[in-house]
Amino acid sequence: MSAIAPGIVLLAYLCGSISSAILVCRLIGLPDPRVQGSGNPGATNVLRIGGKGAAAAVLVFDVLKGMLPVWGAWALGVSPMWLGFIAIAACIGHIWPVFFGFRGGKGVATAFGAIAPIGWDLTGVMAGTWLLSVLLSGYSSLGAIISALIAPFYVWWFKPQFTFPVAMLSCLILLRHHDNIQRLWRGQETKIWEKLRRKKKSESKE
Repeated sequence: MSAIAPGIVLLAYLCGSISSAILVCRLIGLPDPRVQGSGNPGATNVLRIGGKGAAAAVLVFDVLKGMLPVWGAWALGVSPMWLGFIAIAACIGHIWPVFFGFRGGKGVATAFGAIAPIGWDLTGVMAGTWLLSVLLSGYSSLGAIISALIAPFYVWWFKPQFTFPVAMLSCLILLRHHDNIQRLWRGQETKIWEKLRRKKKSESKE
């Protein structure tokens, strides 16, 4: 099955390049998430500018575009190393989408979707780690950073043959969050709850 793996890598990149944040915002008449809020076309920014329904739609789509190519390749018997390349290609497509001027999001939801086919036990632990980190800290970016740091260790515990591909994927996510890491270090990162409160206050004044 390795002969078809390069084609699936390309397909995964093209799937990742479909920016659900931009499309959802266009469909329901919201501002372009690349120029509104944090400027990041992802579910968290759509939550800030458009509310829970729009953010949920973006989140589900972003997870699926990482999950489906990897799941399909796994069903075809593609090796763990190629599965890792397919997962990375989907995230690269989300981060640098060919259809939207190579201006994409951080890749967290897509990476989570790409890791999910490894097993539901791992998926649950990863989701729990992100959620607990966000609830305790209030920072969506910190939840993503902690999850990316711990993911290779979780995978090594559950499915060690996927450790190296997931480690590469984690490195990509951490590199994409380098600005957030600097802001967290300087105490300049804004908590997600504060941004939502500001949005509600501005709406109430209008």
